[in-house]
Parts: sequence; C-alpha cells; structure tokens
Amino acid sequence: MLFSALLCILLSSKVTVSQSHKAKHNPNYTTITNFNKKGEQLIRFSRVGDAIDAHDGEIALFNGVYYLYGTSYDCGFSWGNKQAPFCGFKVYSSTDLVNWADRGLLFDATTPVWQSRCNGSTYGCFRPHVIFNKITNLYVLWINVYDNVSGYRVFTGKSPAGPFTEVAEPRLAVNSDAPAAGLNNGDHDTFVDDDGTGYLAYTDWRTKGSIVIEKLDDTYTTGTGVCIKTVTTGSTEAPALFKRNGIYYVVYSDPNCGYCSGTGASYRTASSPLGPWSEGKKISDNSCGGQPSFVSTIKLAGGSIFLFGSDLWNNAAKNEALANYYWAPLSFNADGSIKPMECLQAVKVRALNAVETLTLQPGYKTYRDIDKTTQRFQSFKASKTGLLTTLSLTAFKLNTPDSGLTIQVFKADGTSRPKGSPLKSLTITSASVSWSAKNILMHPDLKLVKGTIYCIVVKSTANEGNYGLVYRYSVNSKSGYSTNAGQTFSSVNNQSLKYQVLIR
Repeated sequence: MLFSALLCILLSSKVTVSQSHKAKHNPNYTTITNFNKKGEQLIRFSRVGDAIDAHDGEIALFNGVYYLYGTSYDCGFSWGNKQAPFCGFKVYSSTDLVNWADRGLLFDATTPVWQSRCNGSTYGCFRPHVIFNKITNLYVLWINVYDNVSGYRVFTGKSPAGPFTEVAEPRLAVNSDAPAAGLNNGDHDTFVDDDGTGYLAYTDWRTKGSIVIEKLDDTYTTGTGVCIKTVTTGSTEAPALFKRNGIYYVVYSDPNCGYCSGTGASYRTASSPLGPWSEGKKISDNSCGGQPSFVSTIKLAGGSIFLFGSDLWNNAAKNEALANYYWAPLSFNADGSIKPMECLQAVKVRALNAVETLTLQPGYKTYRDIDKTTQRFQSFKASKTGLLTTLSLTAFKLNTPDSGLTIQVFKADGTSRPKGSPLKSLTITSASVSWSAKNILMHPDLKLVKGTIYCIVVKSTANEGNYGLVYRYSVNSKSGYSTNAGQTFSSVNNQSLKYQVLIR
C-alpha cells in the first residue's frame, strides 16, 4: 500500500461490496427522555438499575441491536489528575434505545500497558467508534490515544460487543512525522460509505483543531494517505461524518472545548467525503447543554434517522461519571440543510420493535452531599412481617472519601423521621462504592413488622470526599436530610431515594 506521509491526495478508488447487516425489523416508536420538565439532567440506567457509564462514544446498529460505546469513568478517572486510573471502554446493548444491557468492557484496560497509555498522568484515551467490515467479517474499533504518533489505536473483534484485540498502529497522512506522545490528532469518527469504502474523520491538533477526512484501506485499520485537510481551518473538534440522500455531512464541535458544557455545533456538506466542503453553518449555540459527540445513521425499514448525541459534561468536574447525554434525531429542510436544534425535553423516534419493558421510569437525579455533617433518610412501610433480607440503595462517590458509607435502619416517629437507636447498622468501604451511581446490596436480616414505618439513614464520617444518592420526585414518599450529623432531621415531601427492600 502506498502511503503519503506529507501529501494528501484528493483522489479515491471505490470497492463495491454487497449489502448485509441491515436491520430487517419494522420500525416502531420509542420515547427518549433527555431532561425533566424543569430542564434538568436525568440519569439513564441499565436494566439492572446502575447508571450507564459510557461517554464521548457513539450509538451503532448491528444486526438489529443498538450498541452504545463510550469511555468509562466508573473507577475514578479524572482528567488532569495524575493519580487517576484508566477505566477502559464500555458497551451497552438495546433493541429500543431505552432499555440498555451492560455488556462489559471492550478489552482489559487494567494491564500495566494500558494504564501507562491512558491513566491520569497522560492526556487520556477516548472516543470509541466501531464499524463492520464486510470483506474481513470483523468489527473494527478505533480509539483516540496520545502515547504514539498517529493518535489512535485500532482493534478488531468478531462481535460488536467484543472482546477486541489490538492490531498494528494505524498510519495516517497528517502529523505522521510529529513526535510521539504529543498533541497530534484528536477526536474522530469512523464512516463506511454505501460502496463499502471506509473513512476516518479526525481532529488535527497541530493546526489547533482543523478537521481532516482520510480514506481507510480495505481492512479499515489504517489510512491510505488519500485525504482532505481543509474541512475546517481550526478551533473545531469531534467530527461526525454521515451521508443522507447523496449529500455528505460533517457535524462538529464549534468551537473546540474539552469537557465544556454548552459548546456550539456546526455542520458542512459535500458531494464526496474528500470534498470540496461548504462553509460551516451553526445549528446550535450550546448543543443542548453539552458538547457534540456523534451523529449515528440508523437504517430502518421505514427509513433512516440521524441520531445526534452530545455529552452533558459537568465542566470538567472531578466526577464526569455523573455526566449524562442528550439524544435526538436531526431534522432536515427540503433542500437538505439541517434545521436548528430545538433541545427537546423528550422525543419520540423510530426504533426497532420495542419488545422490552422499561426497567426504570425516567426522572432520576442525584444528591452529592453525604459527609461528616450531612445525612439522608428515606422512610418506608413494611408490606409484611418477616426478615428484611435485602436492602438496595443506588450510591456513588466523589474523589476518595476517607471513611466508609454507613446505612442504618430505624423505626420512624409520627412524622416518618428516624427515632431512637438504629435497629441495624452496616458500613460499606469507600473502595466498594463507584464513581458512577450503582446499586449497593446489603443483607440486614432484620425482623420487620407489617404496617410499621421504618427509616433508612445514609451517613458517613468522611472529612475528605463525599457520597451521593439517586432520587426522584414521588407522590406520598417521605425522605429528608440532616445537616448537623443526625441531631435533627428535616423532611422533604414527595421525594424518594432510589431504593429497594426485600422482606421474606
């Protein structure tokens, strides 16, 4: 293969490949909820009730199943913290864009090699994107790294959920003579054209954020040197390349701004991935509170949708595992131009047949204030007499608290607040609590009496770091808090912590 390290050749050859891996199901409609009615961020949960922890990636459709790929922050990765570990890349699957099953990590990121490449002492590793190669019959994963020259590492696997195995470092036309382990190339997208030709759209950091599109070889694992370097001319990043009705589009972050909330989104069009490209047009000033992440082409029997996604970052907060997402299809005018984004609270979209039942209704938010002074409580009425064999709470942590999380069960007073001494007290170590909101299972084996109201109290003696819980508004639920280490409690009506009790 001829590879040009210095010159981008504005020519391309095409490989004709038969169509396969197309969804065969009739489309149905499903509702994606982005915010509550106040416009506040909401948590998306997996089917088991843990918060989804996959960021700055994409949604792809393979063989009638949606796959959500993203960077994990669950183990405590924090950009700019030299002590932070690398958590790897997660994948979730769904048939309806609402109910997501946790499929685990794309590869083992706990090894010394991957920690040295991607932990907090580096720039980190981001942006997992997967495409299917009909020639090799393999799924190809590209990720953005900063430990080599190209700025990417590539993997192949036999399943869209992995495991993926690393192949040789890709060779790209842009910055191929730059020093390794520098800010060479950044956020990217992978795209397969109708004829089977693969492309990589990526950010050139040496020109302060210009977007490049380069043709990939037949394996989709490396570049060919055939590229265009002038899609944008700087101060942009995170391209998303797709095709609609014979027109090619690239949507991008405008301007570039790492971990920023409310970054603008613009787009350009062309008659070929290699250009020439039009001038940019802005479709949002704030990407609905986030930063552009992807535009996924989802081909269904009733037509294609172009699903825009942005990461609702917390402005480079130390716990970006709590960041959520905005997902909604792009809308187009008759001439093919993209309409300005409306930032919908909820949107109904075509999806595959929605055969699964929503495990958790949307509407959950987070508290993050449990430490040596602040406690939270939730009351509940025992549905029968028996042993409280299982108690579950959804909790997370910020930084590394220097004390564990204690969960106590009390009898309630006439105002549904805790009274007297705890009937049971259990402590969870700080290491057992994740940065993303996850279910914590406990087994109190405490006898309860039917009709009696009890209180769950969550507290800690942490001086450094703190813990948080998940809650939602719920009619007739009684919960509350204490800001003086449990000496007095204040009630909050119609608000419920996310919890479960099992009485046998």
